[in-house]
Amino acid sequence: MSTEPEVLPAEAQELEADQGHYVTASLCGKEVRVIPAGAWRMSWQRALKAGDFDVFASKIMHPDDFPLFEDLDPTNDAFGEFVADAASKTGEALGKSSGPSRSSKTTRKR
Repeated sequence: MSTEPEVLPAEAQELEADQGHYVTASLCGKEVRVIPAGAWRMSWQRALKAGDFDVFASKIMHPDDFPLFEDLDPTNDAFGEFVADAASKTGEALGKSSGPSRSSKTTRKR
């Protein structure tokens, strides 16, 4: 019997990211290393939604790749493509959730 605590999948992704696990995403035609989207903190995503792209990019990108972001100075369209590419590397687009499924049974009206 194992005495180690069970790690949830999201926590496992975050641990991998903290230990140096990155995926690559395209930014203006250049490959940069990013933390897998499943490990992105909610505060980082709030920065993205607030339009603070520099803060968001600094959080998700490998520290050695962030200067390239600053040098490239991407347009809004290029940055949007980068975020979509980075998010797609984990298999699910950001903001896309199947949500609760509807029952296949109909409810009788009273």
